[in-house]
Amino acid sequence: MSENSLIEKLGAFYVRFQEIGQLITDPEVIQDMGRFVKLNKEYRELEEVTTAGDQLKAAVKAMDEAKEILETESDKELREMAEAEIEELETRIPELETKVKMLLVPADPEDSKNVILEIRAGTGGDEACIFAGDLFRMYSKYCESKRWKMEVTNYNEGASGGYKEIVANVTGDGVYGLLKYESGVHRVQRVPATETQGRVHTSAATVAVLPEAEEVDVVLNPADIRKDTYCSSGPGGQSVNTTYSAIRLTHIPTGIVVTCQDEKSQIKNLAKAMTELRSRIYAIEHQKYLDEIASKRRTMVSTGDRSAKIRTYNYPQGRVTDHRINLTLYNLAAVMDGDLDEIIEKLQIEENTEKLRESGF
Repeated sequence: MSENSLIEKLGAFYVRFQEIGQLITDPEVIQDMGRFVKLNKEYRELEEVTTAGDQLKAAVKAMDEAKEILETESDKELREMAEAEIEELETRIPELETKVKMLLVPADPEDSKNVILEIRAGTGGDEACIFAGDLFRMYSKYCESKRWKMEVTNYNEGASGGYKEIVANVTGDGVYGLLKYESGVHRVQRVPATETQGRVHTSAATVAVLPEAEEVDVVLNPADIRKDTYCSSGPGGQSVNTTYSAIRLTHIPTGIVVTCQDEKSQIKNLAKAMTELRSRIYAIEHQKYLDEIASKRRTMVSTGDRSAKIRTYNYPQGRVTDHRINLTLYNLAAVMDGDLDEIIEKLQIEENTEKLRESGF
C-alpha cells in the first residue's frame, strides 16, 4: 500500500476524531458517564492515529518538496541538502507507514484494562505448587519493572511451599495488553526439591489473565449474589481467626464463587470480591470473543485458552520455549526474575502481523 492510499484511508479517522471532540463537550453526553468514558477512550486512541498521520503527511510533503528541488534547482548546496533529506526520509517514511498501519489495525478493546491474575498448581503435586509460587514471583518482578501495582486477594499455600492457587489484582497502564499472552498451561522440567533420586520431573501450573470489568461493563443484581463471611487465614496479626472479615460471594445464575481475605476490613474485602466477581462474569463473554479470534487465525497467540500448553521452562538446559511461536531462549534465570519483555514483544509482533494480514495491509 502506497503512502498516498494510506493517507486517503486516514480520512475517515480524522472525521471521527473531530466528531468525538465535539461530542465529549456536549452536556448530555457528559451526564451519561458510561458513554462519556467510552468516547474519551476512543478520542485518545484516535488522537494517536491522527498524530501519526500528521507525521506521515509532513514526511511525504517534505519528500515531494526535496524531489522538486532536485528537478528544478541548479544550486549545488540546495541540491546536496535535498539529497540528504531524501536519504533520511526514505528510511523515515516506511517506519511511519508501519506505525500508522499498526494504529489502524483494530486494537483489542480490553488492552487498556487492569487484570485479575490467577495461578493454579496443576499436575505434579507439591512441585506444581512450588512452580506456581515461582510463576507468581516471576509476574511480581515483571509488574514491578512496569511500575504496576499487584495486590493479592486470595491464596491457598502448598504443603511444601508455593501455592495451590493464588489470585491477585494487577493495576497500571495497559496491563491486559501485555499480560493477556500469559493465559494457558505453563510446564516446568527440573529436579524437584522433594525428589530424592535426582530425576527430572515435569509439572505444570495454569495461568488465567482476566480483564478487570468496570461497573459500566457488568451490572450485577444484588438478589443474584449470596454473601458469606468467615475468619481470614494466614498472616495478618491478631485479627486472623477472630474477625469475620473474609468474604465469599456466590453468583447464583452462573455458580461463580470468589473469595477475598487479604484485608482486615470486611468492606474492603467485599469491594475487591465484587470487582473479581464482575470480571469473572465479564470474562465469560470475553472468552467468546477470544474463541472467535482463535477460529480465524493460524496461531493461538492470545486466545486465553487455559487448556493450551503455551510455555516450557527447562531448568537442566536453562531454556524457555514458547510453543505458540516456536521461540526458544536460553535465559531461564532472567525470565524467572521477571524479564519477559523479549517473549511478550515477539508474541505481540506475531499477533500484529496476523492483524495486518486480516486488515488487507
